[in-house]
Amino acid sequence: MQTVGVIGAGQMGSGISQVVAQAGMKVLLSDVDIALAEKAKDGIGKAFAKLVSREKLTPDEADAAFARIVPVADYAPMADAQLIIEAATEREEVKRRIFESAGKVLAATAILASNTSSIPITRMATSSPDPARFIGLHFFNPVPVMGLIEVIPGLATAKDTVSRTRAFADALGKQIVQTEDEPGFVVNRILLPMINEAVFVLGQGTANIADIDKGCRIGLNHPMGPLELADFVGLDTCLDIVKVLYNTTGDSKYRPAPLLMKYVEAGWLGRKSGRGFYDYSGDVPVPTR
Repeated sequence: MQTVGVIGAGQMGSGISQVVAQAGMKVLLSDVDIALAEKAKDGIGKAFAKLVSREKLTPDEADAAFARIVPVADYAPMADAQLIIEAATEREEVKRRIFESAGKVLAATAILASNTSSIPITRMATSSPDPARFIGLHFFNPVPVMGLIEVIPGLATAKDTVSRTRAFADALGKQIVQTEDEPGFVVNRILLPMINEAVFVLGQGTANIADIDKGCRIGLNHPMGPLELADFVGLDTCLDIVKVLYNTTGDSKYRPAPLLMKYVEAGWLGRKSGRGFYDYSGDVPVPTR
């Protein structure tokens, strides 16, 4: 693939754009306002500068990759893309609007992919112009660091779409897990119930934040505890995913923890808001309870 469209210039869209550009492909990056796409490109430039300072990229490689990222004001230029990746917030109604709009410019052989981390692909494919060319392509945060991509075909996804999508993921140097179209797929189907249960444990007073995270870091040999990880992901995103699992399956084991809902209602969303299960206002994060 020579040209890739990325819709959504937040943390995920920026990370996807960076790795795609580093792999030698042109990126057309858009958001609700071109200023947001331009700001995201500036942030990617700073990321490239750090890679140069660490001798992970040469200055020429960084300049070339940076030049391959083109902020665009609307979806029209994406008519030239062989792949369009939606990387918006984990809200199905938002994603569907994007698919309907992007579908109007989607080239006759191009693939439309969603970076959803939980929402069923078959269901969302109904908002695309051709479900045979619609697929889930789930990157992990932070995209330049994490080596995994989940590839999720929907019921109507063509075999050619799957093979082309896998080839794209390979070209980025990522490992691939291909999964059936079930809510949460593989990783989040396992991870989010663990995070949700950790919030239940906290809310019921079984242990405090520091001990819950320490117990999982040391006892399970995880690099960070579930509450620290929830703050990193974003508590609103965690809640959205748990709701998808619960509403799609109807299984009570996915019922969102009341304390998680309360934190989101308070606007305590984790690192991005400065407070979640930890307070990030100082030099070192401090547990809030």
